[in-house]
Formats: sequence, structure tokens, C-alpha cells
Amino acid sequence: MTTRIPRRTLAAAGLAALALGPLAGTAGAQDFPNRPIRIIVPFTAGGSSDVQGRLLADHLGKLYKQSVVVENRPGAGGHIGGKAVVDAPPDGYTLMLGSIGLHATYGVYRKLPYNPATDFKVLTILAEMPHVVVANEALAVTDLKSLIALGRKSPDALNFGSAGVGSSVHMIGELFKASAEVPMTHVAYKGSSAALNDLMGGQIQLMFENPPTVLAHVRNGRLKALAVTGKTRSPALPDVPTVAEAAIPGFLATSWTTVAVGAQVPDALANRLSNDIRAIVSSPAFTQALAAQGMTPVANTREAATRFVAAEKQRWDGIIDKAKLVAE
Repeated sequence: MTTRIPRRTLAAAGLAALALGPLAGTAGAQDFPNRPIRIIVPFTAGGSSDVQGRLLADHLGKLYKQSVVVENRPGAGGHIGGKAVVDAPPDGYTLMLGSIGLHATYGVYRKLPYNPATDFKVLTILAEMPHVVVANEALAVTDLKSLIALGRKSPDALNFGSAGVGSSVHMIGELFKASAEVPMTHVAYKGSSAALNDLMGGQIQLMFENPPTVLAHVRNGRLKALAVTGKTRSPALPDVPTVAEAAIPGFLATSWTTVAVGAQVPDALANRLSNDIRAIVSSPAFTQALAAQGMTPVANTREAATRFVAAEKQRWDGIIDKAKLVAE
């Protein structure tokens, strides 16, 4: 037998659902989290993203009184990890430490299994940093001008490594190559750690790497720091000139990291995460920890972060098109 429900009852139930919808979303955000969270770092352990991811995990775990685990998912310029975040349940328990490669230079890939422009919600730009032009200690150069002179004199002399095609380490190297008009061969690795090992072993001669990855090796003399790519000298390397000072007036390039979630995570929860993470990143303890690694906190709003990423995408698309860069 079919039971008929009066239309008046159906209408009342519909209005009640509409009224409770926003409240339910808010309650979900307020109750979050009640189980462990994971932060996917789409690169190998030991690199800059990994350093920041573990720092954030530590502070976020203390705030939420929950376990926050860093999970390294390297490969395909970070897009293996990126796809894992997009495919995760949209419940806010899977975060990503994003990068230029995931948000702004994915144009090097002819085809990806997802769309980085629409499949992420960027919660904030976590930090920004200049890169360091570092050379193997045995390379016969003393500064940036002698490096450029060597490259022009011996076109096969310079190979620079990166964390993968389209990574910030790669793209800043390409920008330097074009700006200095110096021949260099790019060698892509599956992460900065592997490239760094080959740099110190002499298999490659250069990297345009993030400060946290190379500072210890510069300080112990295993690598030469020739220049930094930011607007001003790095407090972590006060004696190292900028690229603009040393050889190429006007040169400026920084990398940045995001904290992002999948696009289907509800806005109420995304806003809660954004506010909490921004408060952590702005705290004196977190700021000091970043500064010790040569990084500057940003901690901007979701809206500002989204606009920033869009502008960076446009900028780096120009480099990709000019250099005809394609990930194999």
C-alpha cells in the first residue's frame, strides 16, 4: 500500500531542510576535527615543501589536539600528490602543501588527470621565498659573472637540476637562463633531495633551490651560494648578493607555497581551516621558524590567495610558451 504524504507536510519539511542547511554546515565546521588529519606534501622528504609541511603539522596538531601526519607523495611535478588531494573525501581531513608547480606552471603538461585551476580551493599562501643560486664546490667560478662567462665560453659546461619539470626550482632556472643568455641544460629529478645529492656529488653543476634545502650545505662549505633571486638579500645569507646586484639588473623571482584542499570541501569548513592556519602562520613562533629557513610568511585570505595564484599562472605561462617547455 502506498502512503500519501500531504503536500502541506512536504512543504514544511522542505522549508525546515533549507533553514537547517547553513546551520548544519556551520556545526560541521565547529565540530572539526574529531580524528587525525593528513597533509599531503607532493614532493620527497627533506625539501622546502616538506619542511613547511612538517612545521605546519606540528602547530596544527597542537591547536586541534589531534594527530596531523605529513604524507609525501612525489612524482609528476607534484601532480600525483595533487590528484590524491582532489580524490580524497571532501571532509577537510586532507590538506595539501601546494607550490608553483601545482598551481601556476602545470601548463608544461599536455594532459593531466584533473584541472588544477578548478579542482582546488586555496586556503592561503603560506610563505614566499627567494631561491639561492648554488654551485658544486669544485666548479671553477667565484661569482655569478664568472658563472655566466663559463657558460657562454663552454656551452656544455653547465647542467642545472630541479625537483621536476615545471617546479619552481626549474622555472627560476629557466628564467635565469633566458635573462642571462647563457646556455644551460636542465636535468629533472623526482624531488629536490635527489638533485641535491647529484649536485654535491658533481653530476650536475647548479641548482636554483629553496633556502631551507641548501642553507646547511652552504654553511658547511659543501656548496657555493652565488646569489639569491629575491628583491633584497636574504637575512639567512646576508653576504650573498641578489642576482640583480651581481649580474642581471631587474631580475626578480620568488617561489611560494599554499595550503589547499579539494574544491568540493564546503566553504564553511574551508573558511575555518583558512582562519586557523593563517593564525598559526602569523604567530611569532611560526614566523621565526620560517625566517630561520629564509622564508617570509604571507597568510593572506582565501580571496587574496586565489587572485595571487591566477596572476602567477599568467606570468609563468609566458615563460613556458617562450621556452617551449613540455614535461615528457
